[in-house]
Amino acid sequence: VQLQASGGGLVQAGGSLRLSCAASGSISSITAMNWYRQAPGKQRELVTSVTSGGRTNYADSVKGRFTVSGDYARKRMYLQMNDLKPEDTAVYHCNAKTSPFLGADYWGQGTQVTVSS
Repeated sequence: VQLQASGGGLVQAGGSLRLSCAASGSISSITAMNWYRQAPGKQRELVTSVTSGGRTNYADSVKGRFTVSGDYARKRMYLQMNDLKPEDTAVYHCNAKTSPFLGADYWGQGTQVTVSS
């Protein structure tokens, strides 16, 4: 499975961006797709997840501002980010995981999101 993230950029605080993640290869074993982010000098953090069954969850810091959607049939995941804040500045990575039994973990290259104050 290969993952390609896109849609990052520079935006002013309060603005919006939409990130996309395109998967190629067989994703039939994928059970969850995730967005992680990593800011300079900070640990990577899980931002949001969407399961193959459509269940979503969000980090507290983005609840109410970010919306994740997954189209497993088209092998796509999206992240709509509204009301962006400077603290959202980071490299955003898409990730896909299989069940714990299979134990596979796939990563795409990151896309930079920069929010100016």
